[in-house]
Amino acid sequence: MKCRIPGGNGQSMNAMLKQAQKMQDDMAALQQDLETREYTASSGGGIVTVTIDGSYKIRSLKIKPEAVDPDDAEMLEDLVTVAVNEAIDNAKRTSETEMSAITSGLNIPGLM
Repeated sequence: MKCRIPGGNGQSMNAMLKQAQKMQDDMAALQQDLETREYTASSGGGIVTVTIDGSYKIRSLKIKPEAVDPDDAEMLEDLVTVAVNEAIDNAKRTSETEMSAITSGLNIPGLM
């Protein structure tokens, strides 16, 4: 059974398959690159700074001494939470933007 694309021929099918394979290879390479990148965010005017990698693992967490108030641990907890979430959001946005740049060029009739 042959796969037929309306208005297409064997050459256009081969071109589409090559395009899809290239996109898959590009996405795999980009995914690997994104996982090695680091994303840094801070909160409280730089009192708390966190760096994560593309796998969303914390690589470093820096807290300035003035943030450590034994009577207000909740504020420090909030600052850490904000910084971590912002770094994760930065990593996700970068991944989504760069992945969509790869997939936006794919033009397969009937799929998009």
